[in-house]
Amino acid sequence: MKFLIALLGLLLATTITSAQYYDSVSFASADWKGKKIDRKAKLYRYHFNNKNLFKANLHISYVLVKRSRRHQFHIAAEPQKLRTVSDYAGEVRPLAAINGNFFDVKNGGSVDFTKVQGKVINLNRKESNEKPDFHQKAAVVIGANGVPEIKKWDGLVNWEEWLKEPDVMLNGPLLIFNRQDETLDSVSFNTARHPRTCMGVTKKGHVIMLVVDGRNANSQGMNLFELTKVMRWLGCVSAINFDGGGSSALWVKGEGIVNYPTDNRKWDHKGERKVANILYFK
Repeated sequence: MKFLIALLGLLLATTITSAQYYDSVSFASADWKGKKIDRKAKLYRYHFNNKNLFKANLHISYVLVKRSRRHQFHIAAEPQKLRTVSDYAGEVRPLAAINGNFFDVKNGGSVDFTKVQGKVINLNRKESNEKPDFHQKAAVVIGANGVPEIKKWDGLVNWEEWLKEPDVMLNGPLLIFNRQDETLDSVSFNTARHPRTCMGVTKKGHVIMLVVDGRNANSQGMNLFELTKVMRWLGCVSAINFDGGGSSALWVKGEGIVNYPTDNRKWDHKGERKVANILYFK
């Protein structure tokens, strides 16, 4: 009996390892179509349409921004009004932009601490126990040089008040931090397939802004364990999940919305949801 249990365990481990190997090879060998946005920035897209990544159809779009003095990242936010990523982009005229953190659908405004150019736009809305929510335990911060960094909750209840950078956007959960995968709970938000928005930073300081489409037969979405693998395959040493679902949107100059937002329940680029803020670069 012990031998049988050990054999079954070995077969299971082998199956999991084989699946991971197949997925990584499938991802790396995909014919990613790159389009130059700027001298140091490119848009990449690929549609895994034969259930050949994580046994699912998946449409992935991401922008790779190489570190340079040429580009500066920013946050655009409204204290209460909700706007589409396209609407924000029309005002700030970026090279690319993604939707930001979690927000109040009914009353507007982010439910997570957000600061723009030194001005606090929204405060954390916390539970009665005053503990931060899962999307308030990490942050994207942007210093005066316009370079984004990912920071991790230090355990203090009011940790966001000690983040001195002029631009701050709390978000999460954190997927990878300083080359280490973060521990994710087995709650449905993490394990279920959804459209996802994510930002990552590579060893060289390049920034990746990524969207995975979902809730459609053409693209079924990812869970956060799969998203972590994708960001690691792209070379990220730190990565953070943003608000996803119907909010997920990637806007690129000269293209507009390049993914397939879900609010109109159609496989097109017109189903944007209004959001509280965006992360963008110029």
